[in-house]
Amino acid sequence: MNPRSSSSLLSRRHFLRGMGVALALPWMESLPFVSRVSAATAKSNTPPVRLGIVYFSNGVEPIHWWAKGSGANMELGPGARPMLPHREDLIFVQGLYSQAALASTSPHLGRMNLLSGAPVSLDPAVIRVGTSMDQVLASQIGGRTPVPSLVLGVEPNELRLEDGVSMIYGSSVSWATPSKPATKEVYPSRTFDRLIGDGTGRRLDRSILDEVRADSQSLRPKISRHDSLKLDEYFESIRDIEKRIEHAAREERLEGWRPTLTQPNLPRPKNELPQNVPDHMRLMLDLTVLAFQMDKTRIATLMLNNDLSQMNFKFVEGVRGALHLDLTHNGKAEEKEAMYLKTNQFHLAQFAYLTQRMKEINEGERTLLDNSILMCASSLLDGDAHSADRLPIILAGRGGGTLKTGRVLDYGDQGDDNRKICSLHLSLMDRMGVHLDRFGDASTRLADL
Repeated sequence: MNPRSSSSLLSRRHFLRGMGVALALPWMESLPFVSRVSAATAKSNTPPVRLGIVYFSNGVEPIHWWAKGSGANMELGPGARPMLPHREDLIFVQGLYSQAALASTSPHLGRMNLLSGAPVSLDPAVIRVGTSMDQVLASQIGGRTPVPSLVLGVEPNELRLEDGVSMIYGSSVSWATPSKPATKEVYPSRTFDRLIGDGTGRRLDRSILDEVRADSQSLRPKISRHDSLKLDEYFESIRDIEKRIEHAAREERLEGWRPTLTQPNLPRPKNELPQNVPDHMRLMLDLTVLAFQMDKTRIATLMLNNDLSQMNFKFVEGVRGALHLDLTHNGKAEEKEAMYLKTNQFHLAQFAYLTQRMKEINEGERTLLDNSILMCASSLLDGDAHSADRLPIILAGRGGGTLKTGRVLDYGDQGDDNRKICSLHLSLMDRMGVHLDRFGDASTRLADL
């Protein structure tokens, strides 16, 4: 991403830093680089838009993955049928693809660029793919919440090679930089602990200014007397805001919009990694809802399983002790094909659970789902054929009123330039308040979204 691609983004902004705190400074004439902040900021009394991404591996059974109609009359194929109760809250997207993924000679790991659209390095000595869309958002708006973004998973990272390519690609859908995946948390207990503090484990009983005092003293000799006075005024305003927030919190009142939940409404999970896969997934989904409801973060990704997953789906009724990888690479054997469908339905049932949970939480005139964008997707269409020419994608939620749901959008016949998944990413980032001129291989927004 080019940091100068949009005048509404921050450019080399100066921060004071302490233990887990980064405090943005005002414009100062003494400092060589200044910040440029978008004038289009959200209204203080309006709930923020959240983005949640749920990834599942190895694609779908294509003959069962379809939708037609609209609104309450929308029909969904068997693979997506768990979302039927939410058909008026979703957009079924067909026909999008990534050119870099389609061109890759690695049928699985070379196509693990769902959120970046960038080429995946097939050189085992060079780890490289593009910065993912969620982490671009985290770098720009993540500072508004204690946790810039939540990156969760169920299966741990794998560091082995698969066909000469690092499995770090298969373990990661979220990338902080082109060469570094975002840290994925698989322990529910650690996720909980991160959410109930300030995002780093620091206790919330000390002033922000106390945390950054040492850094501010080192800054003094570098700035003019005028800027030093400006810094003092800035610190005084921060201290005043801290006192007002503390007073308002005692009265259970805050100015403008406030989260509907201020304390966790679920117990802290046990320290151990859950051994029951469905329970593990539901815990991570519940923690995602908690994070959004408490406004601890506005960006979350969850990998239900890794690419080339070794997860055994025997916990699903009708699936007899087969690894997910084996079920999805079935050679179109009738019995395995039927079990593959059941795994698709299981994955979509998790997404339906997240959708329902968020739909039940009111935020004024809208629900948490209405104020969010959820995306469920995989990096392949057909796991058996390794096809990536049309990716399975479902969006849910209205993005704070910016998305019209209850629709099927098919871009399959609109020409390659008009069906790039990175065009979708640009469109979604717009709705999160981050406007780029270009992302991945796209410079245009997705038509009709």
